[in-house]
Amino acid sequence: MASFLRSPVILQILPALQQGGVERGTLEMAEAITQAGGRALVASSGGRLVPLLHSLGAEHITLPDCGSRNPAHVIRNARMLARILTEHNVAIVHARSRIPAWTARMACRRTRTSFVTTWHGVHANTVPGKKLYNSVLASGDRVIAISEHIGRMLERDYKVPVSRLRVIPRGADISQFSPEAVSGQRMHQLAEQWAVPAGSAIILMPGRLTAWKGQTLVLQALAQLEAALPEQHWHCVFAGSDKPDGRYVQELTHLAHTLGLDDRIRFAGHCDDMPAAMALATMVLVPSLRPEPFGRVVVEAQAMSRPVIVSHHGAAVETVDNGVTGLCVPPGDAAHLADAMFTVLTAPKTTRADMGAAARQTVLTHYTTEAMQHATLGVYDELLGSQLAPAFLQTKNAPALFQDHDLAG
Repeated sequence: MASFLRSPVILQILPALQQGGVERGTLEMAEAITQAGGRALVASSGGRLVPLLHSLGAEHITLPDCGSRNPAHVIRNARMLARILTEHNVAIVHARSRIPAWTARMACRRTRTSFVTTWHGVHANTVPGKKLYNSVLASGDRVIAISEHIGRMLERDYKVPVSRLRVIPRGADISQFSPEAVSGQRMHQLAEQWAVPAGSAIILMPGRLTAWKGQTLVLQALAQLEAALPEQHWHCVFAGSDKPDGRYVQELTHLAHTLGLDDRIRFAGHCDDMPAAMALATMVLVPSLRPEPFGRVVVEAQAMSRPVIVSHHGAAVETVDNGVTGLCVPPGDAAHLADAMFTVLTAPKTTRADMGAAARQTVLTHYTTEAMQHATLGVYDELLGSQLAPAFLQTKNAPALFQDHDLAG
């Protein structure tokens, strides 16, 4: 039992290790478990991030068709997972997606293993049967919500009691998302890649190209900004990938042409260096039409000391202090979005710098990757009676961590 508590085995399960926020959170927790002296396992159908997982000291176990909705696959994988839990003496299974969570819940009940879930997204329940399908993510011994917004939804719609619910925001890696960490050469290369003239203010909209993120709204607002500031040098860069057919970027390109914005707009596609992209930006836009469950890009932009303009709903209400660390606008309102961009572009540099500094301080206090890792390890400790969270702090130079990230409270 002492060995079990000193070095517990934690298994995370998700559909695959390809790309995305769920995958990134899985890797971050695998690293933290290992650093705290535990043993980190990840079960999925595999993917391009498996080598990176191994480099962090974790182990990957392949579960075929781990994200398949076929009931036969779910039952088969539950049996396989139950054997894995027994063979590896797994103490906790942490599920991050619905189908893997159904698999994990069956296996955990069979083996009497502790079960933790994280609710990452906004899963609609308007279709008959969808609420039951979603409910597995609300059934853990501990249920982690990635924002207060998601936490309220879980209490209201899924009746998750406070005794099982833990709100742990996602975080920014402040070692990468730091103005001091980005070289001038990286910024110069990116500016050349985007074909943005020297001295031009850059309005950056990061994120995949999909309608609910608000790209059409941004173009409509930019047309109003162009009318207000026709002589000022500014460009808007959309940094994100389209679906393989490229149809949406074609629609956006046509709309930009219709609005007379051809020379102002850049569709940059996927960006491999988001810290440099944000370092180049005068402001960062996240005008989502639907409430964001968290919105990591908002926190990453603030970590780079950049003013953000966000829609005032969802978790953005928590992460942005309107007028202090960024600006909030009514969702779907092009006129207010244009006014906010005008405000930032015409503000003195010192005003923008003060807003950026306040934004970064907020991230350092509340929204770091290390804070998320420490809090999640604390959830594991609640269930096991282990000491993973304190051990993790010792690896991070605890006094400095408490001071910088406010983890002591």
